[in-house]
Amino acid sequence: MRPSTGTSQAAGRGALQAIARMSSTRTNYLVGQAADFVVSLALLGSAFWYDHSRPLQAVAVVLLGLFIFSFIEYAFHRWLFHGPVPLFEQGHTLHHEKPLGYDSLPFFFPPAVVLLLAAVLALVVPTAIALLLSGGIALGYAMYGFSHLIIHRRRFNHPLARKWAAVHHVHHHHPGKNYGVTSPLWDFLLGTWYVSKSKVR
Repeated sequence: MRPSTGTSQAAGRGALQAIARMSSTRTNYLVGQAADFVVSLALLGSAFWYDHSRPLQAVAVVLLGLFIFSFIEYAFHRWLFHGPVPLFEQGHTLHHEKPLGYDSLPFFFPPAVVLLLAAVLALVVPTAIALLLSGGIALGYAMYGFSHLIIHRRRFNHPLARKWAAVHHVHHHHPGKNYGVTSPLWDFLLGTWYVSKSKVR
């Protein structure tokens, strides 16, 4: 006998609820951090194994991937996490309310997306370039996740590190400013960099 549609839908809802519960655990958070770095390094290592004849080109492509990710980070944070899509906005609001919480994407989701990206890119550009570019984007995402983790959980002693962390803490008090976590570049370019009133005068 085939399961009824109602049973299938209930099972689907149950699976989604289980994933949602898992996504708020410390284990998922930390495994996700590790998985992001593993996947990025695996892609970059695979690219080097596949073709290491042009190291300068490889570095340039990885830097391009990091640059592309810096805009992805900004765009997602500004227009999805603080935008009109309830699914993203609600989850990010929870982070603003509890910045030390462990709510995050399921640990397997970002690696799956970046591997799919690598496969799609390999259809239109040489394989080594696809691996390098997706590896650079994945490395940017891993660095973003790690940066976000330590900004909220560590007190920095070095003045430059404190200033870097303060940029994101400002965002928690002024949600329409400082969307970039790893880089302020797009905030400068798109007019969302926070300037205190004392500096405007």
